Amino acid sequence: MEKTNFIDYIRVFCKSGHGGAGSKHMARTKFNPQAGPDGGDGGRGGHIVLRGNSNLWTLLHLRYYKNVIAQSGQNGNKLLRTGANGEDVIIEVPLGTVAFDEETGEQEVEILEDGQEAIWLRGGRGGLGNKHFATSTNQAPDYAQPGEPGVEGWKYLELKVLADVGLVGFPNAGKSTLLSTITAAKPKIADYAFTTLTPQLGMVSYRDNLSFCIADLPGIIEGAAEGKGLGHRFLRHIERNSVLLFLIPADSEDHGHEFEILVKELREYNPEMLQKDFIIAVSKSDMLDEELKQAIRKELPNQYPVLFISSVTQEGLSALKDQLWQSLSGQA
Repeated sequence: MEKTNFIDYIRVFCKSGHGGAGSKHMARTKFNPQAGPDGGDGGRGGHIVLRGNSNLWTLLHLRYYKNVIAQSGQNGNKLLRTGANGEDVIIEVPLGTVAFDEETGEQEVEILEDGQEAIWLRGGRGGLGNKHFATSTNQAPDYAQPGEPGVEGWKYLELKVLADVGLVGFPNAGKSTLLSTITAAKPKIADYAFTTLTPQLGMVSYRDNLSFCIADLPGIIEGAAEGKGLGHRFLRHIERNSVLLFLIPADSEDHGHEFEILVKELREYNPEMLQKDFIIAVSKSDMLDEELKQAIRKELPNQYPVLFISSVTQEGLSALKDQLWQSLSGQA
């Protein structure tokens, strides 16, 4: 179910509407058979519009939405009547959705707020009717503009999860267990690698009715920046997190080296990720005494906060929430 219900990439063929042609009608009345041009303008072609919807968290509803084609505008008519605009196609997407052109790879639209609307593909402009081309020397122009064509091409949508805190760590670091302990989220938990195949979001309740969002993301492995394991599919989801919480298990063979690998993968994927706030949490710390904690602390860089936690015994979880909130509120 996890694989099928969370869709974070959709490829789709899009075509906005053509503009309607202007009319080149000549007015004829009972008393004036040559009353002159009265051709109206063509209507605008339909746009393809993206709209943010905070109730959506996946692109699943677009899974079989392979062709998006907007209506063309109607042609102009006599008596200076303008053709109707083509109906826009509005695609509702979750917050954090980014739209790209497949051929150029260029980012075209980004949706970050609920109710935000952005024109993805603009419909063609309607043509002008012959009334616009009448002059003193040409009072009966037999010409009107055709409508402009719409835009078409293969596009794709990517979802980058919007969360305040992203959990970063190797498979089996204890990220899903931590999320299920400090939030109401119920991620799949098991003692084997890549239990989490899709991002899981949870809200952490803090003091004074405050809260923040934390995301358990698929485990990273060495070489993820080159696409190994879940590769880029994992890494793109942490681009939006304000704070990165590195989870390193107490039973790791080399805590410092494990942290270095994680940071290296982030740097190779996008160096800007190193500008985020880093917090290190050593999980499964209920198996450690104070001497072992001090030894592990010396293995880890001292420029980042290091906390020892246990999701089983609840050790250090209050201090972890405090540290996360301080970083998110700029107090750290």
